[in-house]
Formats: sequence, structure tokens, C-alpha cells
Amino acid sequence: MTEFQNLMPFDFTIEENVRKQKEAIEYVRQQLGKEYPNIISGKEVFTDKKTLSYNPGNKSELVGTFQKGGAKEAENAIQAALKAFETWKYTSAEERASYLFKAAEIMRQRRFEINAWMITEAGKNFAEADADTCEAIDFMEFYGREALRYGQEQPLTPFPGEKNQYFYIPLGVGVCIPPWNFPFAIMAGISSASFVTGNTVIMKPSSETPMMAYLFADIMREVGLPEGVLNFFVASGAEAGDYLVDHPKTRFISFTGSMEVGLRIIERAGKANPGQIWIKRVIAEMGGKDAIIVDSEADVDDAVKGVAASAFGFQGQKCSACSRAIVDASIYDEFVAKLKLEVETFKVGDPRDNYRIGPVINQSAEKSMLEYIKIGHEEGKLLCGGKKVEALDGYYIEPTVFIDIDENARLAQEEIFGPVLAVTKARDYDHALDIANGTLYGLTGAVYSKNEDKLERAKREFHVGNLYLNRKCTGALVDVHPFGGFNMSGTDSKAGSRDYFMLFLQGKSVATKI
Repeated sequence: MTEFQNLMPFDFTIEENVRKQKEAIEYVRQQLGKEYPNIISGKEVFTDKKTLSYNPGNKSELVGTFQKGGAKEAENAIQAALKAFETWKYTSAEERASYLFKAAEIMRQRRFEINAWMITEAGKNFAEADADTCEAIDFMEFYGREALRYGQEQPLTPFPGEKNQYFYIPLGVGVCIPPWNFPFAIMAGISSASFVTGNTVIMKPSSETPMMAYLFADIMREVGLPEGVLNFFVASGAEAGDYLVDHPKTRFISFTGSMEVGLRIIERAGKANPGQIWIKRVIAEMGGKDAIIVDSEADVDDAVKGVAASAFGFQGQKCSACSRAIVDASIYDEFVAKLKLEVETFKVGDPRDNYRIGPVINQSAEKSMLEYIKIGHEEGKLLCGGKKVEALDGYYIEPTVFIDIDENARLAQEEIFGPVLAVTKARDYDHALDIANGTLYGLTGAVYSKNEDKLERAKREFHVGNLYLNRKCTGALVDVHPFGGFNMSGTDSKAGSRDYFMLFLQGKSVATKI
């Protein structure tokens, strides 16, 4: 077993990579419009109600037709996972890990195709899609190795007259609810971590990106993962989602999404239902209102590029995206002028043509962005952007920057989750840190400064789970930047870390008298 290494993204300035990606997109276009089943205990299941997935960059284009399960189908999925758990929990760590390694190899072989589906279904450009696919492969490789490490007996202090052992065992049946914004990486990460540790899973993907989850489930079926270990279940959130969370046989829920939905899951999971004999665990990553501080002693040009990339990568639809730029008053005017020039170079268009800025995910997101832009006009001054791109047949919003935003304004406090950036002026570094910490969230943040003392202060005082110094606040890598936040950003699950599996396991101590 070699040491884990992160997979390097493709360089799309190389024409050969662009050609291969476009060929994969054309292949995918020939596959559009098909119907796909749910997969429960290895069997294909169809329902009367359907979920339709459309291309957000070309809103009339049907990616695929999927199922929409209800409470009855949710019960069947639970029973399938329960049955599989009875044998899967005793499967060796080596065997469990082998499925992840085999899947990672298939993902590498199908990388351009996976990217192409993501470009089409989620609206990512080439680089953003490939980074997502790379992260999924990294999760498989890293978590496979972690399963081997956690599968060993753990060291204990010797005691005379006894043989003592300490080892980890799985929890049971888990419900995995991934988001649409990292539809392959996070989905694959939370699902594989759940079942490689010996649990069984009902994976309920976002209704915006079910194709990406189907690809993963199909790959796991191809590598021979036993039936019922991973159940692919596209379903109604209101009906089946609540049913799964409330079910007395559900042992844990792994969720990534909004604060509102995450808190609702935590509340429902905290109630013991009839027949429940355990306290459910909830692993939640719930978003952020991330800030980049640009200090008086920063390299302004570098900071401008970092803020713009963090704010508008994948149209700002990342929980790690820079939503607030907090800029020292002494360099504020210079920063604002340079930011305007930088953002205005970002071209908007169809991600299948690899434009830097693509669509937001759906009509609801578009409506929300336009409402926040209206609020921005009331709370500050529009620097650039601010309009829907009418010429394109999708949900396209110009990258938008508002300046002179008060630290307590809605634009500075609410998670927008789109291409809208609020710029706030700080009196000094102390004030900037206060502003940065002044929200409900605590996921990512960054500081640009050449002053080492100020950077050291940020390490102590900037209260976020992922802090970046003199670089952008997006782009966490598996086992390089363990990812998860504080406060209302979630349970600080630290995905892609060496602590992560503790969330899916429980320790058992055995003492034998000798």
C-alpha cells in the first residue's frame, strides 16, 4: 500500500485535455433524457412519482428522469440496509477497503465522463467539475487507507493479569443526505465513509443532481459491493426524508446542506421514537458566511485575485465561498478599483463551452439571487454586475459586487449562496477581526497580510474551522485541509481528516483475565 497522495486536476490550458473533455460532453449529450431506477438491495425499483433533472445552463434540456420514493419505499430501503448490516458489519476492513480502491480506479478511467455529467447537470465549468471528481477519488483512496488503520486493534497501557483489547465497531444503518453543489465529491465522501467503516447506507441525493449519485451507485455495483450496503434512493424530502430521519432503526444521519434543514434534522433526530434503543448521531455541515480580511499590509493585487476567485468560483455556490470581503480603510479604494477590473474580466456563458461563470442551480436560486441584488441596492453601492443574463437560456446571473456594506446588513449576515459579494470597510485590523467573527457561522476564512504578528493573531482569534493565510478560502484538499466548521456551520465533522471515522464508529473495550 503506497502512501496517500492527492490526485492532481487536469490542466485545461492544454488543448488535448480540452478536446477530451468536449468529446466526453458530446458522449453525455447522446445519453440525455433516459430514466434511471432507484437501487434498493441491488434491485432496480421504479415509483409512480418521478424526479426530473434539468440542465441549469439550458433549462429545457432534460438530463434524466429519476424516481421519487415515499414513506413506503423508505421503509423498504431501511429493511434492506438492516438485512445487509447483519453480515457487512463482520466483513474485514481489508475487504471493505478493497471496494473503495476498485471504485477509485474506475473513476480515474471515467474521469472525463464524470466531469461531463457534472458540467451538464450541475453547471460547473471544466476545472470546477474536474476538481470535484478528483476530490471524490481522493476520498475513496484516503478513506480506504483509513479503514485499514482503524481496523487494527488500538494501543493500550498493559495491566498485570489481564489481556486488554480496544477496537472499533460500526454503528448500524445510516442515512446520507448530500448536497447538489459538490454532487460527486461530498456524496461519494459521506457515503463511502459510512459503509467502509462497516455501516450500511441509504443514500438520498439532492433532487437537483441525482445523476451524479446514480453514477456512484452504479460504479459501486460494478465493483461488486454487496447488495443492500449502499442503497440509492431518490425520494421526496418532506415525506421520505423525515421518515428516514425519524425511523427507530436509523443509527446516524450524515447531512450537508443549509443551516435550516440541518437544525431540523438535529431536532428530529434528538427525539427517541418507539422501538429506538440508541441516541442517533448527526454529522452536519451547514454552510457559512465566509470572510476574507484584506489588511493594510496586504499584497492588494494578490488579495483581489483571491477574493474574486473565492467569491465567484462555481458562481459562489460553495459553503466555503467568500461572501464578505473585509478591507482595511487605508487600502479600501485601491482594493475596490482593482476588484472591479478583475471581476469584469469574468465571462458568463454555457459551462459546456468552459466559460468561467456558469448558471446558478435552478429557478429558485435565480429568484433568490435577484432578491439579494435588490437588497444590495438598498444597503450599499453596486460596483459591478447586478443583472440576469437574458440572452442565455439558463439561470445566469452576472458576478455581482456591492461595496460600502455595513457589517450588520443582511448582505453581510445572511448566507446568499450565489455570485453576490459584499465588501465592508474596516477601521483597522482589530475591527476587521470583529467583523469577521460577527456572524452565526464559522466555516472558512482568509487573511491577506505581510505582517506575521497579524497572521498569528488570526490563527488564535479568527474563529473558523478552515483558515487560510495569504490564499483564497476555497479549494480544501483531502487530508491537506480537513474540512468542517464551527458555530452554525455544523458539527465540525472535518471531512477528509484522520479523525473523521470516529463519527461512524464506536469503541469497544474487552478485558480478559489471564
